[in-house]
Amino acid sequence: QVQLVESGGGLVQAGGSLRLSCAASGRTFSSKTMGWFRQTPGKERELVATISAGGGDTADADSVKGRFTISRDNAKNTVYLQMNSLKPEDTAIYYCAASTWVSTASKFPVHYDFWGQGTQVPVSS
Repeated sequence: QVQLVESGGGLVQAGGSLRLSCAASGRTFSSKTMGWFRQTPGKERELVATISAGGGDTADADSVKGRFTISRDNAKNTVYLQMNSLKPEDTAIYYCAASTWVSTASKFPVHYDFWGQGTQVPVSS
């Protein structure tokens, strides 16, 4: 069982920055692909960014390229999402996810079997 706890969300003005953190329980964090997804009411959950178990492979959604960066610290069992130049359309609930069976970066929600509770990121214009 893996528990994921997100933090760092909150209201921010357009153009501002936030860093989300996701702390994972367990001793095998370094073997898990991690991802950040987001969801708004009435829409499907979508990938924001993903990072492979070793951290050498990442992928971002086109909508956040050049603005958001995913990283991980395996010694701290934590994955981060640095969000810069935030836009009102980035407003969503952001979820951290872990895959126990895929080791490469993956954009597919079905590859992730553990999810955090989500953290809200409202971006005001």
